[in-house]
Amino acid sequence: MTLWIILLLAVLLSPLVWLLPSHRQRGQMDVRLAARRRGLAMNLSRQDWPHWLERTPPNPCAQYHRARRPGRSDTWSYWQSPSGEWLNQWREPCKDERLLAQFASLPADAYRIEAGVQMIGICWGERGGAEDLDRLAAVLGALA
Repeated sequence: MTLWIILLLAVLLSPLVWLLPSHRQRGQMDVRLAARRRGLAMNLSRQDWPHWLERTPPNPCAQYHRARRPGRSDTWSYWQSPSGEWLNQWREPCKDERLLAQFASLPADAYRIEAGVQMIGICWGERGGAEDLDRLAAVLGALA
């Protein structure tokens, strides 16, 4: 009789295990909370990825962003090729040395970086941990 009660409880409680976040999901939550503590915002955004990208980024993709300083009016957008080269929408490589110096420190799963008048953001695959987040925050702070 005790065996039947244990089996019945196991069958009833097993779907609750599915509700627990996976190890990867817990890691993403930790990174996202750490980003908020560093003053970054994050949202999952649908992206229109260029057709010429060799690797398919996730869609929706986590975009970490922050506000830009007043007076900044330059706008640009670059995608990272698998070789580590940063290309604009016409597949022209980035020639700005100041930007390239910052882009070099970004992780390999940083797919896109874009700057608008009000915001600068990075689409990131979130494969790394706190070290990659520190590098993202440093680049966003330097280019904001």
